[in-house]
Amino acid sequence: MTATVTGALVGAILAAAALVFGFWGFLLVALFMAIGAVVGRIASGQLDVRAVTDAFTGRRTS
Repeated sequence: MTATVTGALVGAILAAAALVFGFWGFLLVALFMAIGAVVGRIASGQLDVRAVTDAFTGRRTS
C-alpha cells in the first residue's frame, strides 16, 4: 500500500470512530492505532527500542 492509501484508510477509520463513539472514543482509537503502529515496527525490526530509550534518558541523541 502506498502512503496515500494508508493515510486515507487511517483517516476513514478515525472519522468513523469519531462519528460512532464521539470525541473520547476518537482519541482512544487514535491512541490504540499509534500503539499498534509502534508494536508493528518493533516486531518487524524497523524500530530499535534500546536506541529510543537511550535517547529519552539522555545517553544518546536521536
